[in-house]
Amino acid sequence: MPPVFTRTFDSPVGRLRLAASDAGLHAVEFPLHRHPVPRPAPWHDGDHPLLDLAARQLDGYFAGTRRTFDLPLAAQGTPFQRAVWDALMRIPYGRTESYAGLARMLGRPTATRAVGAANGRNPLSIVVPCHRVIGASGALTGFGGGLPTKQFLLALEGAWPDAAPAGLFQA
Repeated sequence: MPPVFTRTFDSPVGRLRLAASDAGLHAVEFPLHRHPVPRPAPWHDGDHPLLDLAARQLDGYFAGTRRTFDLPLAAQGTPFQRAVWDALMRIPYGRTESYAGLARMLGRPTATRAVGAANGRNPLSIVVPCHRVIGASGALTGFGGGLPTKQFLLALEGAWPDAAPAGLFQA
């Protein structure tokens, strides 16, 4: 496993931790990430060209000029988790999908809970848009960065009718 380098990235939703190696981007973590990212190799603070590229693309996303990310990804997970994360990448910017809809996309219509669990373990928040998954009723449901962050990201994309509460985040 190549060495993994990390840096913090200040965003409108708080400080994120980015991790990358020659294999790709390993993580975009919120400070209080519910499920810490597995670390098959030690992580070190440092520089890597992919960290620079990820930061530039995240800046564009938050500025509203980028709708997709073009980064090599190196998320660690089970084959099922990786299938869910791949399906998340097919939810278009500005759209949402339910957990049940995501399960149907995978051809596993009865796997809604397993899809939800895999979604919750996504190590590449924002880049792999797990925030675009909502409850079947249309309600916001769990998110590693917290529901106000999920609401902010969906509002940024025009997929949520209510903007984040005033003063919660700076855009």
